[in-house]
Amino acid sequence: MLKKLFTVVSLLIAFSMVLAACAPATTVVTQVVKETSVVKETAVVKETQIVEVTTAPQPTATPAPSTRKGAWVDQLVFSEQNDASAAVKQIQAGDIDIYAYSVADQAVFTAVKADPKLSYTNAVGSFNEITFNPAGPTFKDGRLNPFSDPKIREAMNMLVDRNYIVQEIFGGLAVPKWVPTSSFFADYARYIDTIRALEVKYAYNPDGAKTVIDAEMNTLGATLGSDGKWQFNGAPVTIIAIIRTEDKRKLIGDYVCNQLETIGFTCDRQYHTRSEASPIWNQSDPTEGKMHFYTGGWISTVISRDDSSNFGYYYTPLGSASPLWQAYVNVPEFHNADNTGCADKLWTNNFATMDERKTLWNTCLTLALQDSVRLWLIDQISFSPQRSDLTVSYDLAGGVAGAQVYPYTIRLAGQEGGTVKIAQPGILVEPWNPLAGSNWIYDAMPQGATQDGGLMADPYTGLYWPLRIEKADVTVKEGLPVAKTLDWVTLTTAPSIEVPS
Repeated sequence: MLKKLFTVVSLLIAFSMVLAACAPATTVVTQVVKETSVVKETAVVKETQIVEVTTAPQPTATPAPSTRKGAWVDQLVFSEQNDASAAVKQIQAGDIDIYAYSVADQAVFTAVKADPKLSYTNAVGSFNEITFNPAGPTFKDGRLNPFSDPKIREAMNMLVDRNYIVQEIFGGLAVPKWVPTSSFFADYARYIDTIRALEVKYAYNPDGAKTVIDAEMNTLGATLGSDGKWQFNGAPVTIIAIIRTEDKRKLIGDYVCNQLETIGFTCDRQYHTRSEASPIWNQSDPTEGKMHFYTGGWISTVISRDDSSNFGYYYTPLGSASPLWQAYVNVPEFHNADNTGCADKLWTNNFATMDERKTLWNTCLTLALQDSVRLWLIDQISFSPQRSDLTVSYDLAGGVAGAQVYPYTIRLAGQEGGTVKIAQPGILVEPWNPLAGSNWIYDAMPQGATQDGGLMADPYTGLYWPLRIEKADVTVKEGLPVAKTLDWVTLTTAPSIEVPS
């Protein structure tokens, strides 16, 4: 059956990579800078990042220096594979060298560990959620949208059992998630007292969820029929679920629909691939009601040291120009036109002290759960399988696919030149426009092999170090909570800073 493993259309994209290849063993020290980017599905959120990486000389004979310029390999060939188990069999057969995807399947993980010809890398930057459509209370055709009611969205936190998803769907390769910051990143630890209280408040409580949802549905004008199903204007209240099919989100979508059906909703389960789903959930007019919820998946491709912009990105129109984001409506304390809400101030780091930042975070955390236009479910503990003789650097958050350093290091053992074959779940998902183009991780990975940036995020700490930049001179206003880490940045303060006219 191995000859049949390429059942998904494969698209080969060969990239000549003009990148720095090998260098003598050195100590590289990295530093602090802020960069904002977002990778869909996989989103790179705003980060502040660093590192100190030391590669010591090996006590063996030194080989003759390489005269090679550019990357270690001549070519990367990308193909599409949606099934992790099939991808592992392709690696074993020599058809591909690495599956550059955040896999969280316990059975596949066990198979990889049992094969000495295979290896893997771990990452903790992927996470899953349910994206709700908040338009309404009714769509253009008169159908009711229960998720237009923030109290119903809020109650959904108690209707889903996150521990069930962790254990039964992910086989333990995940942790429960309630808030828009990773359980593995710094801001989760900074505000653990507030987050823990919210996790207790919104713990699995289906009876409590049903009580709230029943009351709100009656307020919206719906009635519960003798068959136990909600009706509106004489028709069943049908929830359209856009469910991704390529990974565990199919099981997540089915589980959420099962829970909704237990409290009287009818669920229309529409199964789609990423390319089929994106025009529906991300690009259609929310008032048309083509979906009530979508099974979302994201990734932070660098370790996030500052998740402050997540509130503005995931809950307000600041996050995207797409129709769905522009349909978000917030309470003024969270986001408003004067940019005085907690999400607005955190979006621009508009605070004078860390205590003030904490106050803004605590306010936003509470209001985010009350809004719940996104229902956070789990943070994955994922892995990427590969040949054991393949060398490649990976990011602790973004894995291999999200690592900015991977094109500089990927090679087969002892080999200069040649080809490395990479499989991903998607190829050419959206257009690669230079402005407002695709930000899917499946598009970002091959793009990253053909370009250099001024800085590079350290894969172990998330701090940035200089790649094409030599130095940075930074002046900040006196008293602000800003500090430098490494010597390639010079930090000074001033009583005031005049912005040029």
